[in-house]
Amino acid sequence: MPPRPKTAFDRYFDAQMKDPAFAREYRAARAEIDAIDKLVRALDAARVIAGLSKADLARKVGSQPEMVRRLLTATRGNPTMGTVLKVASALGYHLELVPNRAARAARRSAPGRHAARVARARG
Repeated sequence: MPPRPKTAFDRYFDAQMKDPAFAREYRAARAEIDAIDKLVRALDAARVIAGLSKADLARKVGSQPEMVRRLLTATRGNPTMGTVLKVASALGYHLELVPNRAARAARRSAPGRHAARVARARG
């Protein structure tokens, strides 16, 4: 299949991405959107695995079914942390803070410094 021709928006976007400040902000916003989307998709997959309908999940969370439907199907969702935690808990899950790959790589490249920080933190 041949690539589709570029639209005026595609050309505009390509020109904007040449500006380092715009590109940096775009990448940061895109990463945030992708992370939220991945989290919501994981919650929906957990709901399906648990055999719950969206209405069942809403009852477990103590909210209106519309809230759960919006959370799991909205294309521009931006759920609050409280909502995410309630839904995760109702599904039998919890959230954990896990370092990004770059942070893990930095710790591996400087194990002595990391070990020293951990030892100091432990007192």
